[in-house]
Amino acid sequence: MQYRTLGRTGLQVSSLALGAMNFGAIGRTTQDEATAIVDAALEGGINVIDTADMYSDGQSEEMVGKAIAGRRDDIVLATKASMPMGDERNHQGSSRRWLVTALDDSLRRLGVDHVDLYQIHRWDPRTSDEETLAALTDLQRAGKIRYFGSSTFPAYRIVQAQWAAREYHLSRYVTEQPSYSILQRGIETHVLPVAEEYGLGVLVWSPLASGWLSGAIREGQDITTSRSTFMPQRFDTTIPSNRARLDAVEQLAEVADEAGLTMIQLALGFVTAHPAVTSAIIGPRTPDHLYSQLAAADTVLSADVLDALDAIVAPGVDMAAHEKYDTPPALLDPSLRRR
Repeated sequence: MQYRTLGRTGLQVSSLALGAMNFGAIGRTTQDEATAIVDAALEGGINVIDTADMYSDGQSEEMVGKAIAGRRDDIVLATKASMPMGDERNHQGSSRRWLVTALDDSLRRLGVDHVDLYQIHRWDPRTSDEETLAALTDLQRAGKIRYFGSSTFPAYRIVQAQWAAREYHLSRYVTEQPSYSILQRGIETHVLPVAEEYGLGVLVWSPLASGWLSGAIREGQDITTSRSTFMPQRFDTTIPSNRARLDAVEQLAEVADEAGLTMIQLALGFVTAHPAVTSAIIGPRTPDHLYSQLAAADTVLSADVLDALDAIVAPGVDMAAHEKYDTPPALLDPSLRRR
């Protein structure tokens, strides 16, 4: 396992981080299975666990809390807030009112008195940066969080938040958690350069592109991954964008074979090769999934292999731009671009 400094925090974190989204109802994972995954991850050198309040309505945090009991101090524990928790309109977003409540709920579910990294899950256009940063700064001073970061923010919002922290003399986001994979490279054009400019740690999610790069999706095979069962449209190869992804996967498989690598090693080695990336978040649903991903912990891709990947998916290109989560609201809601 490789270890890197998380931005400018001084924290040493593993180049692979354990994502707990599949713990609980989403991944149909039991507590015993979740604990076994955590045990194996820690034994394999992973020291970062990332979860969120909304994963299975809090069940993921509860499972993580039970799995790390007695060894909390050995783990860099991260969670997230701002996505809806129930139907109450104010149980979401990044207002002071909600973040104070959401953090206390997360700490209770996790069974800890603080988290190392508290992340705003998505940018909330209804709440000012000053409001959010002031609340996070106060929670940090209270000792409930050590650091805080953003997740899936557009580059211009990352810059704006950095400016607001300086303008209002508040603590700043020290990390960003974007989606990044061989098939989704758009953040290379804006988010990653901004992260480098401001010295942010970068924890990337979906490095296996929702399973497209796991090796389980190939030409002529039925797609039966867990993700495809509840997001079938993303894997329907009669859709042109998905057909293009499958064609790219076949080319990537040839590169992996020639390099003596699995598709997972190729995919994880790619994202961790970028100088702006600190860690890749893996989200295994079973211990076997974890072991196949841990095998990529020390993968270092040669320049020839990286050049071959660039020839298949050009730098800065998203093969499924419609699946991005950082699209400005006005592009999605017509009322926001009309007087």
